[in-house]
Amino acid sequence: MKIEILHIDDCPNTAEAGDRLRTALDVTGHENARIAFVLIGSAHEAAGLQFAGSPTILVDGTDLFPSAGRTQNLACRIYSTPTGIAGVPTVDQLSEALASRR
Repeated sequence: MKIEILHIDDCPNTAEAGDRLRTALDVTGHENARIAFVLIGSAHEAAGLQFAGSPTILVDGTDLFPSAGRTQNLACRIYSTPTGIAGVPTVDQLSEALASRR
């Protein structure tokens, strides 16, 4: 399983995304999965990837939370969570998304 977090340099949610994803991976039996953090440095670079804002979480090249589309904008992403809009999905949402890939 290839896991990547695509992010921009000044994204305030990158570290939290990594922490929550690590917890979700452990909970779903993927303790040995490694997370690669991929810095998106330009609009040109974003255009060539499945980037939907920072952080975008990819599993085997597919957005774990498919959205309306990709973007070339080096901007933050928002996620709908049970408590409202947030910069990162909850651990439960991540766990459910990972489990649904089986």
